Parts: sequence; C-alpha cells; structure tokens
Amino acid sequence: MNEIHLAGFETAIREMHGCASRLVGPERVIETHDGQVVWEGGVLVFQLAGHPTATLCYVWEVDGEVTAVLHEGPVDSPAAAVRAAIMSEEITGNA
Repeated sequence: MNEIHLAGFETAIREMHGCASRLVGPERVIETHDGQVVWEGGVLVFQLAGHPTATLCYVWEVDGEVTAVLHEGPVDSPAAAVRAAIMSEEITGNA
C-alpha cells in the first residue's frame, strides 16, 4: 500500500502538525473528475493527540512524498482530504 512504514507517517504528522498520532485504519479512495480517475490509492486515518483543533488526520504517500491533511472544515473524510490536496496543488501549480 505505501512505501513508508507506520513510524514514518507518525513522524510526518508530528513534524507537519505538531502532535502525536495513532493509526485508526486504512481507507481506499478513488477520486474521479468528469468520469476519469484522477487519483486512486490508500489513505491512512490517524487519531491525533494534543492537536488544538483536529482529532483526525488523513495521510498518504506518493513517490516518497507524504501528504497529511487535518480533519477540519470541509475536510470530513479521506476522500475530501484527497480532493482538498488535489485542489491545493492545482491552485499552487504543483499538479
């Protein structure tokens, strides 16, 4: 599913969001746009400890790069986290 071990994801969450985490489980996400698959993969759901505003974080890896999106605002599921990351990349031109 991922090239990075669990401890690597926990470290990434700590570095990006400043808190400890515990794996809740994996979710499979298939994101489509206009009938075409734009992203497909596994998203790990982590419970956060000590974060001031979020209780969950959605994390995945592509080509060794970890993305960790907090469960806040419109991001209320693994699929919404992937969508938010895709939109952020489109806006910043990193897609």
